[in-house]
Amino acid sequence: MEQEVVLEVKNLKTYFYNYDRELRAVDDLSYKVHRGECVAIIGESGSGKSVSAMSILQLLDANGYIA
Repeated sequence: MEQEVVLEVKNLKTYFYNYDRELRAVDDLSYKVHRGECVAIIGESGSGKSVSAMSILQLLDANGYIA
């Protein structure tokens, strides 16, 4: 029996407008978290960990949007 999926992210793309430019903060992120799993998101500074979390929680700044 497959475990219940409690969070599924498919092709997350988060961009920010900065003056005249569009900046890609997260580009095509996908994953699933099943009930009972413990998951860690790791990566270098500036790789988009915090922005992806803020996107999922819909807490982006006014200049950010999910494409």
